[in-house]
Amino acid sequence: MLPIRPALLALALILPLPVYAQGANVAFGASRDSSGPVEVTADNLSVNQSDGTALYTGNVIIGQGDMRLAAPRVLVVFAEDNSKIDRLEATGGVTLVSGEDAAEAERADYDIDGGTIDMAGNVLLTQGPSAVTSERMRVDLDAGTAQMSGRVKTILQDGDQ
Repeated sequence: MLPIRPALLALALILPLPVYAQGANVAFGASRDSSGPVEVTADNLSVNQSDGTALYTGNVIIGQGDMRLAAPRVLVVFAEDNSKIDRLEATGGVTLVSGEDAAEAERADYDIDGGTIDMAGNVLLTQGPSAVTSERMRVDLDAGTAQMSGRVKTILQDGDQ
């Protein structure tokens, strides 16, 4: 058995903390009222009255206040009584922009009443010159924050560069 050198032991105890971090809290956009109207534009729309859904395809852009979400495909799920939108499910490569913050992922699920957007699959968040990547990100639109999890990597750069 090899002896453990104190310097290596100290290094081993320090390094795993940032390398294996499982989550990160970050600011995202400005806090907003997520109860405002949702505007959807797309190339195509298919409505299914029987299950209360509407499928938008082709250059879909969704706006609410100063937030924009773009994706090739978005499924809109209405509440049981069809009186309001319950949630949006965006797939095929999603871009979310709020103020100067932008995020990309393979999919995003927007809970309208809850004011949250769950993004999954190769998430990339950019804030000015800095970037954070992870597997998942939950955005709380009311608080203007995001929680990132699943192999988080951060690249921080000075804004003057």
